[in-house]
Amino acid sequence: MTALLLLPLLLPFAVPPLARRAPDRLAPVTALWVITVSAVVLAGCSLAALGGFVLTGLLKLPAFAGLGELVHPLHTASDLVVMPAAAVSVGGLAVCAGTLGRAAVREVRAFRSARTEADRRPAAGDLCVVDSPHPDAYALPGRPHRIVVTTAMLRSLDAAEREALFAHERAHNRGGHHYFLAAAELAAHCHPALRPVRGSIRLAAERAADEAAAAAVGDRRLTARAIARAALAGQEARSARPECAPAATSGPVPRRVKALLATPQAPGRAAAWIAGLLLACTALSCGASATGVLDFHHRVEIAQGEEQR
Repeated sequence: MTALLLLPLLLPFAVPPLARRAPDRLAPVTALWVITVSAVVLAGCSLAALGGFVLTGLLKLPAFAGLGELVHPLHTASDLVVMPAAAVSVGGLAVCAGTLGRAAVREVRAFRSARTEADRRPAAGDLCVVDSPHPDAYALPGRPHRIVVTTAMLRSLDAAEREALFAHERAHNRGGHHYFLAAAELAAHCHPALRPVRGSIRLAAERAADEAAAAAVGDRRLTARAIARAALAGQEARSARPECAPAATSGPVPRRVKALLATPQAPGRAAAWIAGLLLACTALSCGASATGVLDFHHRVEIAQGEEQR
């Protein structure tokens, strides 16, 4: 069981290199789904593995063994392995809970502040203009969805570029990209190896919105120019937008502009390999954690005298 539960803790380290390549190889929407699902499932499996180690260690202690109604010692690996693993797992879960809690509080405050600011401004459809000297624009989730843009950003773009920028932000809201960004944050706080994956998920979300905006305005060069100019205008501006609010100026803008100016190509064999490896890591982690948990449950039943070994 110990070896099985170690696997979900090790597999996330293989994901960041694959996730970095996915937005360039896969179709943006496909990359967004594959990376996000893999990250979330791997994060959940790692938490299940940590929980398995903690429960195993607790049931080694007489007080908790009594609460579990164990009549036989729990048959596991040596205490020299199980107890340190359980102690480290307790610390890991405590750190995850603490950082996730602080991040959630910070994000909720930022979202409420942005939403309050947007709701008290007159809106033209889904567009909300904020009078500010700092160029900024982002898609704000909620009911109803809003596109928040500052007056400084509007002055930085011409009319055609504004339409491309608005199309980009509407694509974020229409695609529910804030859910993907929130899932990326959640996964990053569950396993340290998944922290770099946040950037890959954000890039995939921006690439998906870039392509949707280019299709909406019918001009890839115009979309690339609008994104580049908006990013240049807002690069030194301080934004109070929430992390889960996607924006055209975020992510590696030169990489996105290069992709828009290039001729779109169908995904090749490399794309299939990257997606396959990501899904294989995910499936292997699920299988290992599920088998480990079932094995733990079986050992507990044996210790309770409910089943013969």
